[in-house]
Amino acid sequence: MSSEATDVQEASPKYGFTAAKPAVPAGYKQTEVGMIPEDWELKQLCEITQIRSGIAKNSSAQVQDPIHVHYLRVANVQDGYLDLSDMSQITISRSDLARFSVQSGDVLMNEGGDRDKLGRGAIWRGQYQPCIHQNHVFVVRPKKVVDPEYLAFWSAGDEARKYFLIAGRQTTNLASINKTSLGQLPVVLPRVSEQRAISTALSDVDALLEELDGLITKKRDIKQATMQQLLTGQTRLSGFKEEWQTKPLAHLAEIRSGGTPSTSTPGFWNGGIPWCTPTDITALRGQKHLTNTERTISPSGLQASSAETIPPNSVIMTTRATIGECAINTVPMTTNQGFKNLVPIAADCEFLYYLMTIQKSRLVQLCAGSTFLEIGKKQLDKFDLYLPESLDEQKAIAAILSDMDTEIDALKQRRAKTAALKQAMMQELLTGRTRLVKPNG
Repeated sequence: MSSEATDVQEASPKYGFTAAKPAVPAGYKQTEVGMIPEDWELKQLCEITQIRSGIAKNSSAQVQDPIHVHYLRVANVQDGYLDLSDMSQITISRSDLARFSVQSGDVLMNEGGDRDKLGRGAIWRGQYQPCIHQNHVFVVRPKKVVDPEYLAFWSAGDEARKYFLIAGRQTTNLASINKTSLGQLPVVLPRVSEQRAISTALSDVDALLEELDGLITKKRDIKQATMQQLLTGQTRLSGFKEEWQTKPLAHLAEIRSGGTPSTSTPGFWNGGIPWCTPTDITALRGQKHLTNTERTISPSGLQASSAETIPPNSVIMTTRATIGECAINTVPMTTNQGFKNLVPIAADCEFLYYLMTIQKSRLVQLCAGSTFLEIGKKQLDKFDLYLPESLDEQKAIAAILSDMDTEIDALKQRRAKTAALKQAMMQELLTGRTRLVKPNG
């Protein structure tokens, strides 16, 4: 065989010309999941594992010789890990224990849920004994030819995800996959030694991701404690001695409302003026600054609605249904009627932002309305806040908290890059494009 890949010409009977098929490099072969090394195999999941269905919960069933055990549910099986913070228990017949027990090294795959989460694999490591699984969680018990860690990584890879999307049955809200379809999942199978080398490499990246998650959580906790100390005056920064004051919000900021132009007038929309909805705020996932919105309105749409222009460096705040979610806008924008927005007049914008983020419970107490929670402008006008009158002290407090945010953001960016690296590694290692073990080694 030539050491160089060559294109293969294939005739087209309809059009009478030849088209080049993708080149197959030396040492590789073409399969239904793409090119893989010649010394790798392609098997169905049912050939290399034992797939076991779980027990259906039935409160009316009679239990003989009862035993009380832990009970794994779909909610416990997350994408690549287990969430055992809320473990259920169930009473079953002792005779059913062996049939439905989960063993250390079993790969757990969900039968139903969101379409993009079907078949997500997590390994059971014997955290609770005995433990059984419900009928919506499959136990996939690997045979000797497949390493459990490798199988869990494969089930999270691109080819497996594509298969689950095709094989899953979609109902109104959820998708599901049956035992037969799950068993037909194609699995690329290197030798076990290479499987373990791949698993080790990917597990090292998972360990780094877990370390970063822990560090982010720790930094967030420290920030929350610091906010509670600095924004309530319990801890004062050196150099500042003036007494803090209680002032109504209307003395600190101009409160501007939002509105929605008529959706039946196309000319009111897509006009380039950012128009914020609560979804834009929640999409920030804790980020402080809002620069873009999903939708925009036109100048005529602004004039035809109750929306008001919010200048940059104001606090955008939700006050309907979702209460007290805040962001600082970096560009002029408008919002829908689910907001009351704070344009600072006697407060530092960043300080006001941080101060409002710790007021959610008090803001909820202001709400009126039987259908959904909502705060009116008059209620906000009189909303009292305890704060330093000195803008210098406000800015000094905001600077400390902003530095903490910057540090957390840097860690989140590092985590995102690490997660992207893992995806790239999975694509390389699970297809054999990059080999960790020599083919004849």
